[in-house]
Amino acid sequence: MAHDYLIIGAGPAGLQLAASLERDGADYVVLERGSVPGAFFTRFPRHRQLISINKVHTGYDDPELRLRMDWNSILSDDPELLFTRYSRRYFPPADDLVRYLADYAARTGVRVQYDTTVEKVSRDGDGDDGGFAVTDHTGKVWRARRLVVATGVSRPNLPTVPGIELAERYDTFDPDPESFTDQRVLIIGRGNSAFETADSLMETAAVIHVVGSGSLRLAWQSHYVGHLRAVNNNFLDSYQLKSQNALLDGRVLEIRREADGFCVPVSFERVDEVVKDLRYDRVIVATGFRFDTSIFDETCLPDLIVNGRFPALTPVGESVNVPGLYFAGTLTQGPDFKKSTTGFIHGFRYAVRALHRALRQRHHGEAWPVTELGDTAERAVDAVITRVNRSSALWQQFAVLGDVLLVAPDGTMRYAEEVPVRHVPDAVRAGDFGDVDAHAVITLEYGADHDRVDPFDVDAGRKSQQDVRGLDGRYLHPVVRWYRDGAFVSEHHVTENLENEWDSEEFHRAPLRAFLTDHLGSAAPVAP
Repeated sequence: MAHDYLIIGAGPAGLQLAASLERDGADYVVLERGSVPGAFFTRFPRHRQLISINKVHTGYDDPELRLRMDWNSILSDDPELLFTRYSRRYFPPADDLVRYLADYAARTGVRVQYDTTVEKVSRDGDGDDGGFAVTDHTGKVWRARRLVVATGVSRPNLPTVPGIELAERYDTFDPDPESFTDQRVLIIGRGNSAFETADSLMETAAVIHVVGSGSLRLAWQSHYVGHLRAVNNNFLDSYQLKSQNALLDGRVLEIRREADGFCVPVSFERVDEVVKDLRYDRVIVATGFRFDTSIFDETCLPDLIVNGRFPALTPVGESVNVPGLYFAGTLTQGPDFKKSTTGFIHGFRYAVRALHRALRQRHHGEAWPVTELGDTAERAVDAVITRVNRSSALWQQFAVLGDVLLVAPDGTMRYAEEVPVRHVPDAVRAGDFGDVDAHAVITLEYGADHDRVDPFDVDAGRKSQQDVRGLDGRYLHPVVRWYRDGAFVSEHHVTENLENEWDSEEFHRAPLRAFLTDHLGSAAPVAP
């Protein structure tokens, strides 16, 4: 017998989707190779401190607003299932997340088969309409009409450098700082895992070099939380204040073992590719992870993007070349790689909710939820202003998820929440929202070239204020784009606000009302 859904992986994404299917009374099963939910977090990050924020005291009573500052909770119908009840630390220990996920699995009653390793995935039957056969380590075959892969990125993304096998790997090395006492250490990589490791060794290692190609990207400037976070950048102080550590801008050409350690030729980018041979006692490679496709046979091998690191997906998370194969969690970050938060819990939890809604719509005839607004522009203004001031989904998944204001041929309006922006054109064209003559997509976004501006530069701040009076505020702000018959017409930027409260009549509501009234025309007269 084939299940309707089989989920591989009981991490945060797999658990949340399973909890939604459990609530539906759906026919599903979850296979997890670990012995506990969220087994990944029993080992990672290696130094056991999360960099996802956990702000317990926000001053808000509204649980939706509180989620804006809670980056570790996954979504459920249970108001008690919040990570903020498990730790008061702003950057909490990873073990607290493991406890939280175990309680989430128990309280939602999700059906998970633990200690079950998937070894092979094949098409079950002929053609693209067939389901999937999933073989586990015991030889048992599980069958499902639809497969959701929520395994995360589990394969090290190692650079192609001669001798790289001589380096210790971030996923397996012994992180005990004492074993590095008085040693010269090279860390290959420029992400948070590399700097997390460097920071942990600063009290014991004699010399630490962190090497990588290109300019270092800082999260406070790029607004991408996967770039170097301030919590991990103490190392930069030690470099610029001349404390025996250094950031090397260049490429490792080779790693050679010698009698007294390792010789590593580095080609420096700042000085016309000058090559220097540098000596180290230890070399650690911390260059991230990629999707492991080894379980898929040739009948259902998904296409990949971003140099083969992530699956190529439709806007709702389905493989572009294997119908019925869906992905959830950090694996879905490929289309928005290094642009949004889809690779992290506080981003993909909303993508999982959107995936669940898309599955209900496509396979069970359940329409995407909408709210009826009537036919006055004022109702539309109220809906937009309320959502941008409250929604955690639009806040966390900026420019990726959007609300949609739908205008029917008779001028009546409906409002759909948290639709993947890339999915809107296809959904409107296919009639997923009924008859639609015009629609607006409402998002929160940073302004153009926001990642090229130093937010602490006073002159840049003045320029931003000039921009925001026109079309483009640099900081996060609401954007409303209007479409008629599927074609883009115009856009409106709501002026940014220091505390992200877009409720001023003069600066926020009135300009938005004028924009919507102009496009709605006589079909939606302004209320008296």
